[in-house]
Amino acid sequence: MYPLAQILHSQGYYLTGSDNNETETLDAVRKMGIPVYIGQRAENIENADLIVHTAAIMEDNPELMAARQSGIPVLERADLLGIITSWYDNAVCVTGTHGKTTVTSMITQILFTAGVDLSAYIGGKLPCIGGSGLAGKSDVLVCESCEFEDHFLKLSPDISVILNIDADHLDYFGTLDNIKKSFRKFAETTSKVLIINGSDANTVDAVSGISKEIITYGKDDYCDYFPENIRHENGLLTTFDLMKKGVKLGTITLHVAGLHNVLNAVAAAAAADFLGIDFNSIQKGLEEFRGAKRRFEKLGYENGITFVDDYAHHPTELEAALNAAMEMGFRKVWAVFQPFTFSRTKLLLDDFARVLQIPDQAVLTDIMGSREKNTYGIFTRHLAEKIPGCIWFPQDESMEWTDERKYDNFQQICDYICKNAEEGDLVITLGCGDAYKIAKMIMNKLN
Repeated sequence: MYPLAQILHSQGYYLTGSDNNETETLDAVRKMGIPVYIGQRAENIENADLIVHTAAIMEDNPELMAARQSGIPVLERADLLGIITSWYDNAVCVTGTHGKTTVTSMITQILFTAGVDLSAYIGGKLPCIGGSGLAGKSDVLVCESCEFEDHFLKLSPDISVILNIDADHLDYFGTLDNIKKSFRKFAETTSKVLIINGSDANTVDAVSGISKEIITYGKDDYCDYFPENIRHENGLLTTFDLMKKGVKLGTITLHVAGLHNVLNAVAAAAAADFLGIDFNSIQKGLEEFRGAKRRFEKLGYENGITFVDDYAHHPTELEAALNAAMEMGFRKVWAVFQPFTFSRTKLLLDDFARVLQIPDQAVLTDIMGSREKNTYGIFTRHLAEKIPGCIWFPQDESMEWTDERKYDNFQQICDYICKNAEEGDLVITLGCGDAYKIAKMIMNKLN
């Protein structure tokens, strides 16, 4: 919601808002002169001309119920984002099952470093712009575009970047074929060019036969843009040669780990090149990129133990993050994973179990249900029992999931890792919930 507030505020709209918790984001919103209420109550909507809510708001939320009864127009966040993307002549919409936030951040970093007065809408925090959004005065918008419940079909993309297509959100889509059909619809709404991962079979299949200009990137040399001579050095440092139609443009240096981030950088470079950014600026922007918040983000170092956090919450994302962690030469890798949503955990259970055997030690929290209720009868033990040597702490499954119960679980994990981790180890917290708090708890206790 924050980038939407930034852009609308810059256009002269008067905004108010509400949330349930104090955060750094709310502080930033208040500094813009926007009143924010803590707690969601019916009276918060008084005098509004338009009410916008996130998909995370439950149907019985008192503020949302009052909004719908008021007769005032009510939009979901994705509807408003769709309207805003139509205001720009160069809306760069980045989508895909994995990597959206990183590639959106990389493109934003390149353009920002090159001096473009862009607007940006990112699903994570990017240090160079001081948050998750930016309101600029040019006709360029870089926008993370999420496929969840077909939200990206509400957008008006001029330049679409499709990173990959994988089985996710199956509680909504049902099948991989349905996911591909939605991505095809998204591609068909693009007005200028499709930049696609030519090495991803599902993506190639989804856009096959579309009468749009298509630029490909990928790991293979038949793509328009591809990397060569990939070298991993000193943990998080990676270099590679960026190739365009078989010609070397130059060498890129990245300060983020993993082959997946090399491909993310190639995708970002292809988009920037299409927008007319010269190679030196692309090179400089990617070298200055240190990752978006919660994307293999180094949190700190205590008692000889390194702490990293990553947003990975799908088996493919976990596999990429854990392989990167295992390649970095630590004595032992502790992977603390918070499963997110009951439906995803149930439907992809065996895939989660497979990839969580990559680290030296897997540790599981309770499942974070988020917007769902546990109608699936799935619990952490069902996953833990499929992972040899997995550490987890049994809970009373008849109890309601509460914040108090969650933090008891977090404390158990904190105490266990503080007792058993040693100098030279890496602790990586994983998931799109709040597992990162466990790393901070451990660091505080060790300190």
